[in-house]
Amino acid sequence: MLNFISFGSGSSGNCYYIYTQNSGLLIDVGVGTRSLKKAFHDYGLRFVDGFDGILVTHDHADHIKSVGSLSKKFNLPVYATETVHAGMDRNYCMRCKLAHSNRMKVVKGESFNVGDFRITPFDVPHDSSDNVGYLIEADGIAFCLLTDVGAITDEMKQLISRADYLVIEANYDPQMLETGPYSRYLKDRIRNGHGHLSNVQCALALAENLTSRLKHIWLCHLSQENNKPELALATVCHTLEDAGIRVGEDVKVEALRRTLPTGIFSLT
Repeated sequence: MLNFISFGSGSSGNCYYIYTQNSGLLIDVGVGTRSLKKAFHDYGLRFVDGFDGILVTHDHADHIKSVGSLSKKFNLPVYATETVHAGMDRNYCMRCKLAHSNRMKVVKGESFNVGDFRITPFDVPHDSSDNVGYLIEADGIAFCLLTDVGAITDEMKQLISRADYLVIEANYDPQMLETGPYSRYLKDRIRNGHGHLSNVQCALALAENLTSRLKHIWLCHLSQENNKPELALATVCHTLEDAGIRVGEDVKVEALRRTLPTGIFSLT
């Protein structure tokens, strides 16, 4: 059985965990190790013994803050593109740097195996040094994660159509962003195609590309200042319903909490 937990999703810190009975992968570790360890204990899960490694999407602090310390303390391999590894070396927010022996380089479009998982990294436009999403397959189930997305590419559309379970960014509501407190520079950076995905962009990408195999969608990385969970859900659900997709029957849709764990989702 495949399982999924979000331990935090947003600018305060991102961390996801996907695991089987025998293998486990963390995806980004932008939350504190102490809070992560507590959550594992609360859920009755093995901390560290259940890890086969850490996948990193990109080198922004809210995704990598604890990657180095966790890798060093427990000798965990860290998988990232060569450019993301270089970005982590430069990022002062990741104070503990990776040992050479734990630096595992991934190449976009080239699949590799870790434990029970077949993993395919793919390009995601964002204003970091580099950024990837991950398609993770195990036991015939395809789990796809897309975070910090500037725009939806043709490759992403194909991967959405392949997914049984999908984590996808719905970062901001366009009207809230436009009328909110951010500077014009920051507003333009968010919506310039290399920043973040709006609720509307997310909704359209789903309505146009999901297939009947997709069972569950989680909206991730919602902005605290420029979005609300109920607004993101309403935008996505209404768009799907307009496209003839019955939310709750054909597919489940939830918004991940920014700072709290979700509980365990069983992916069957």
